[in-house]
Amino acid sequence: MTTDTGARRCPFNHTTALEFDPLLRALRDEAPITRITMAHGKGWAWLVTRYEDVRTVVSDRRFSRAAGLGRDLPRMTPEPIAQSDAINLMDPPEHTRLRRLVAQGFTAGQVRRMEPRIRRIVDGLLDEMAGRGAPAEYTADVAARLPLAAICEVLAIPTADQARIRGWALALMSTAAGARCGRETKAAMRAYFVDLAADRRRHPGDDLISALALARDGDDRLDDTELGVMAMVLALAGHDTSTYQLSNILYTLLTRPGDLALLRSRPDLLAPALEELLRFIPFRQGVGIARVALDDVELGGVTIRAGDAVHVSYLTANRDPEVFDRPDELDLTRPPATHMTFGHGAHYCPGANLARAELRIALDRLLTRFPDLRLAIPADQVPWHTGSIWRYPERLPITW
Repeated sequence: MTTDTGARRCPFNHTTALEFDPLLRALRDEAPITRITMAHGKGWAWLVTRYEDVRTVVSDRRFSRAAGLGRDLPRMTPEPIAQSDAINLMDPPEHTRLRRLVAQGFTAGQVRRMEPRIRRIVDGLLDEMAGRGAPAEYTADVAARLPLAAICEVLAIPTADQARIRGWALALMSTAAGARCGRETKAAMRAYFVDLAADRRRHPGDDLISALALARDGDDRLDDTELGVMAMVLALAGHDTSTYQLSNILYTLLTRPGDLALLRSRPDLLAPALEELLRFIPFRQGVGIARVALDDVELGGVTIRAGDAVHVSYLTANRDPEVFDRPDELDLTRPPATHMTFGHGAHYCPGANLARAELRIALDRLLTRFPDLRLAIPADQVPWHTGSIWRYPERLPITW
């Protein structure tokens, strides 16, 4: 359906397991740059779906996230997810300044030092799962616990507070909870993390928040509010997506026995296979944070005017046939190619290396420990999550 402005109404609510959203595929193939309206927000936005065009939008400073502040732009959720002063709504040079400081906590060396902690958490969760016996419920027993436990350990967030943080994440990502709930959730999270960060600055320890409190770029450092908001973003982004991808990846492999057998027979494929799984799996609904054009921009034969809102789809970019041969096929031996699951450009996920480590370690330990791992129910009986921006199994019963 189109509106009187020529925009296509896009509910982006396709929840059939991990089948690729046919609406997104149709837009990529038939109208790769087109106007859309969404369930929330006012007016319309451009949707950009092809890889090279997406890369241009997220890399070109003529497209600004900060310029969307104060505007009720089309979006997936009743209330915008991000805090107005969070790093993911900033543009350079403010974004660059914070990014340099945050990057000090996620260097390759830092992540390598975190890996023994991640491995201990994984082994502990698998010990508990094995101790209860088969069948087990992987989503609740492992996927919902590992990334949260890992990021909370990295940030030294008390165990007693983890359930509250998980509840905040679920409320923020809900497409049905209502705008008031979203506003109250953001306010509660902000207050908690600003207080936590202030305490950590007074009493630093061996954790990432303390490291960020002490980090400097020349004479620059994070002030107390910036530190608190940054800690909040890290806690939220540092566990939410990985939680769902753990279940999605395992479901994908357990429903593709040939791929699972290949991965078991060739452990050397684990790292590149993980990249292919991340490219292939449509892990979310629709689109993320909009940008606003600062100037008139010609893109893909379309003129985007200054002031226009622009969304990109990393999901369709990951399935662009101009970039990926047989894009709708999962090929664990596919030659390396740069997917956009962690974003691209200035807003590329700073915790991508940590997420990769969690996913790799969890998958390696699980497959090694349970050589006969399989679904405990038929694949068509696995219940799928609805009501938020994420796609994942609500329950994933497994046995061995």
